[in-house]
Amino acid sequence: MSIAVSAQDVKNLRERTGAGIMDAKAALQEAGGDMDKAIEVLRVKGQASAAKRGGRTAAEGVVASYIHAGGKIGVLVEVNCETDFVARTEEFQAFAREVALHVAAANPRYVHYEDVPDEDREAELRVLREQAAAEGKPENVQEKVVEGRLNKWLEDVVLLSQTHVNADKHAGKSLEELRAELAANTGENVVIRRFARFQVGEE
Repeated sequence: MSIAVSAQDVKNLRERTGAGIMDAKAALQEAGGDMDKAIEVLRVKGQASAAKRGGRTAAEGVVASYIHAGGKIGVLVEVNCETDFVARTEEFQAFAREVALHVAAANPRYVHYEDVPDEDREAELRVLREQAAAEGKPENVQEKVVEGRLNKWLEDVVLLSQTHVNADKHAGKSLEELRAELAANTGENVVIRRFARFQVGEE
């Protein structure tokens, strides 16, 4: 027979571990209402562990918006985490808003390097090779020049590699560095899933 646990105890345990409601309740029942034992139960089961965050499913989260330039530019961004508890924290929601603000200002085209279509890379490569040849650089130097410029182009169009536009607030950190910090602070997998940027008059 399972013991009754109070909603306040469940809330306290969730705040200390980030566990889901049902997991926290079950742990308290298994621990006979002892908070420290319940935390240990969650740790043993891996539900409060931050290890291997990247492989865990991030199915909760928020959609944040940002409107700029008197309504001329608008952004929607979806940022995911593992639990609704973390999704509702001010830290998580502030991060989502900062991502939306950055997208409005920096206009990235993709979230990850892996999102860049092969045809886009090839098109950029062709342009860069033509530029290097037109500059009269020796052939043995051209490919290195092209490779360096391609990497710079990727940094410019991929969101996670960009430095946040508010350099004073974020100390010149990239979006990936800020995402990783939030994941470490929350103990959850944090994923910038997708974004959409709208600008008046733009096709």
